[in-house]
Amino acid sequence: MDLVAIAAAIAALTGMGAGIGISIATGKAVEAVARQPEAGGRIMQLLLLGGALAEATAIYGLLVAIMLIMFKP
Repeated sequence: MDLVAIAAAIAALTGMGAGIGISIATGKAVEAVARQPEAGGRIMQLLLLGGALAEATAIYGLLVAIMLIMFKP
């Protein structure tokens, strides 16, 4: 098997990590809103910011994987 393909697969695994991170954050946000409903707006803002940062990490991993496949050394 080609080493570039293995490296691209490992880089693509960042999407799985981002999905797990976002699901944990969403669960914690739901718990926080259940405990303090009046803080729901602020919790939602922080949840969206954290989700956006996690998705950016996944997109970077996807781009690295695509670049490894397209531009083989």
